[in-house]
Amino acid sequence: MPPRKLQRHLVWLESFTAAVEAGSIDAAAEHLGVARSVVSEHIRALEEVLADGAALLERGPGRRLQLSARGERLYAGTQTPLHQLDVKRLMDLARVEPTLRLGLNPTLSMSLLGGIAQDAAATDLKLVVGFGGSHELMRQVQTRQQDLVLDFTPLPPHEGVDTESLLRMSFVVIAGPDSTLAQAHSSRRSLDVKDLQGQRFVDWLRDDPYGGANSARFAAHGVSVTEVGRVESFLHLYELLRAYKACTIAPDVRPTQP
Repeated sequence: MPPRKLQRHLVWLESFTAAVEAGSIDAAAEHLGVARSVVSEHIRALEEVLADGAALLERGPGRRLQLSARGERLYAGTQTPLHQLDVKRLMDLARVEPTLRLGLNPTLSMSLLGGIAQDAAATDLKLVVGFGGSHELMRQVQTRQQDLVLDFTPLPPHEGVDTESLLRMSFVVIAGPDSTLAQAHSSRRSLDVKDLQGQRFVDWLRDDPYGGANSARFAAHGVSVTEVGRVESFLHLYELLRAYKACTIAPDVRPTQP
């Protein structure tokens, strides 16, 4: 089977990247094994398609090539896997106006997106919004498809929030309307961990730090609950609370409101 040929815009991008890293058109041509005119033609084509002819590379001190403002954004994006670099993505990278690519958990979008959109609009910041689950959002930010992602589930402990930090966060108790907890304490504004003793409980998946934080919290107060289910997302939570007449502990995200 013959090797797959790169799409035209990726061939242009290869010449652009080689010129940036080699510091000159001549050195890039030597590295790629093509004529100098080929590299120049590829860079001009890229500038025409992505930046309306505006320069991506400029002559610096000692005639060494240096990146323009557009070129800097474009070059930073070349670290993304090739199959994700379509022409529209490259055009976004080469734009002059500031852009924020934001990934959100669908549940968080209901409470946060309105305020974020208003702030972005007030500062003329272009907002590109995507949605996904925890693993998908993590993959998107690690592969530079998103600039920022917001989700309930933290990134791994070495990059995000660990169980000890979660134990220090404020939390809320959510209970199904027919649960014994809701019926016994419907008039109270706050509960103690000990009030959950013996309750039917929906926990977070055990590989989720929230699940570990709940276990540690119960152990610290000598409380035992009857676990009836586990979930990964708020999207699954409420149906289980209703069906099992159960309760759960969740992080209090109200302080994150703008």
